[in-house]
Amino acid sequence: MSDSPPIHTLAGFEQALKEARENVLRMASIAEQNLESAVRGLLTRNAELCNEAIVEDDEVNNLERRIDAESFEILMRYNPVATDLREVISGMKVANNLERISDEAQNIGRRARKILKHPEIAEVALVEPLYEAALSLLRDGMKSYAEGDTDLALSLYGRDRELDKAHKNVMRELTRQIDNEEVRVKSFLHLIFIVRSLERVGDHAVNIAEDGIFLESATDIRHLGPEKAAEEIESN
Repeated sequence: MSDSPPIHTLAGFEQALKEARENVLRMASIAEQNLESAVRGLLTRNAELCNEAIVEDDEVNNLERRIDAESFEILMRYNPVATDLREVISGMKVANNLERISDEAQNIGRRARKILKHPEIAEVALVEPLYEAALSLLRDGMKSYAEGDTDLALSLYGRDRELDKAHKNVMRELTRQIDNEEVRVKSFLHLIFIVRSLERVGDHAVNIAEDGIFLESATDIRHLGPEKAAEEIESN
């Protein structure tokens, strides 16, 4: 009887890659829904939506663990190279960023629930434009990753800078309100942390877009900025 290791079929390898990819996309869908639930719960004063964002974070955590396990299994059993190896590595990195986005959604949901225990404040409306910008970055970050759209991925840099500027402006306004509104300090502090979470969502979306570029062109553009990143992609 031969002691040689079993030969893994190409079909089995392709199926394993397909399942890992589908789990990343499913994870993105749930993380996005968690973010929407948390912010909409705040804006509409709906505590149930906030609760959904908090509870559903567990599903995102479970998916990240599953993706990691599947990816390590692929690496050990099939020893992928080139594009297939990049897909496995990129998928794990994207999953990590999605898990952190869902964590931010959970944080927003928790703080929103605390805000809802107090009388309504008009400054909650300042959150919506930041949320829309962060959500758009998340959706396009995932689209660029899933479709290999390098131009779309690079466009996220400028949009993230705009989100950063908006974040700073809202932070200044909320800080000013804290100085003038001692009675409602707690609500304003919670809003400050919510705004900070939305800014971080934008950062994670950019990371996802960078992972998509690595997958598509084998180019690591982290920390380069948009101009140098474009040059690096062009030279590869």
